[in-house]
Amino acid sequence: MLPLWPYATPGITDELFEGLPGIPMSQKEVRLLLISHLHLKPNAILWDIGAGTGTIPVEVGLLCPGSQIIAVERDGDVANLIRRNCHRFGVQNVEVVDGIAPDCLQNRLERPDCICIEGGKPIKELLGALWVYLKHQGRIVATASNLEILYAVSESFSQLQVRNIEIVQSAINRLEKRGYHQSFVSVDPIFILSGEKLD
Repeated sequence: MLPLWPYATPGITDELFEGLPGIPMSQKEVRLLLISHLHLKPNAILWDIGAGTGTIPVEVGLLCPGSQIIAVERDGDVANLIRRNCHRFGVQNVEVVDGIAPDCLQNRLERPDCICIEGGKPIKELLGALWVYLKHQGRIVATASNLEILYAVSESFSQLQVRNIEIVQSAINRLEKRGYHQSFVSVDPIFILSGEKLD
């Protein structure tokens, strides 16, 4: 039986993922941007905080099968959704942790090479608490969908002395069929902020 996504490249079609009402999904084009900012090595340890539908763990799990991905989600139903999506795509290097970060990660023996924060409040306290666990020369990546979160993450990056900061905003339009016509429809813009821990 052919795998659901038989390709070597990332960019899984959104519709192939199982979803739940009200649970956000990182859309394909935004997902590709976010993954590019992770700078993951083949055997990296990634913590994905607020993993939602599990699109990032699935994509990274397929792209880097030698990596170890810890997907954290506080809602049990959503955590089970991530497990189902990993199973759908045959991803076996993702561990789903039900709980609130960073408390649920305190007993981890290995520290992460990269931390991806897709959700969680309050964001400044979360960033500060997770920063302690990040390895030297590790990367932190956070998303912001509104001005308040963008400001809070930017301020936190400054306070934590994050180095080599990059910030991009997505501006994506998709061709969609509307009745008899095809129109370009914009994907909700999102900021992706990333940087390194060098001190």
